[in-house]
Amino acid sequence: MTDSLEFSALLRLIDERSAAFRSAVAAAPGVDVPVPSCPEWTLFDLVRHLGTGQRWWAAIVAAGPAEAPPAKDAAEVPRELDALLDWYTESNELLLSALREAGPQRACWAWWAAGVSPANAWGVARRRVHEVLVHTYDAQLAAGAVQPMPADVAIDGVAEFLDTCNATPAPWPHEAATVHYHATEGRSWLLALDGTGAWPAPLADDAAPASVSATGTAEQLLLFVWGRLTLSDLKTEGDQRVFERLIAWEPEE
Repeated sequence: MTDSLEFSALLRLIDERSAAFRSAVAAAPGVDVPVPSCPEWTLFDLVRHLGTGQRWWAAIVAAGPAEAPPAKDAAEVPRELDALLDWYTESNELLLSALREAGPQRACWAWWAAGVSPANAWGVARRRVHEVLVHTYDAQLAAGAVQPMPADVAIDGVAEFLDTCNATPAPWPHEAATVHYHATEGRSWLLALDGTGAWPAPLADDAAPASVSATGTAEQLLLFVWGRLTLSDLKTEGDQRVFERLIAWEPEE
């Protein structure tokens, strides 16, 4: 997988990861079991969250360029397992249909519009791949049967998180710093934090050492940036206060 993943491949991954998500939900003891990685959520809450998100982004893509997103669907979600899974399947199909109709370059509202990832259907598809990927992990954890993530998808997930969730023009309120993520599969990423904001930065052989670094598998790094793992689950070097500050930072743009 590369950072310029084809649109058709993104759609296929949304479908594949959604199938894995449904399988995990179906295998769980019930929809009221807790989700350990999402405190205070049951599996029903997780399905409702992901399905509502699929429907909301379908409406966003269908609306095209806009100053604000449409309201989220407030319809009641069924609690019975088969009906719940049917509702989620429909939610996912609504998103895929909207993306196919729009095509990759169609602009739309996106909360990461000031970041690196494009505010268009391609950017939405990439974001939803990783939303489903991580929530599949959550569902599998609740079901007691976590499966390894596809390594290439997890690798792109780390890059996508830096492009959307971390990228911001809001000034970093601390001394300038750099964060190095290194996946044992052979990929690395650098995040620069300074007065211009937070931005993914190119890696250079002659660059000064990063302020702090974290090493793990791509899956471990992805679960860390999504808040599912902690620093203790990774190998770290440097000033860990940078990670602590980054996790606590809520930039205002």
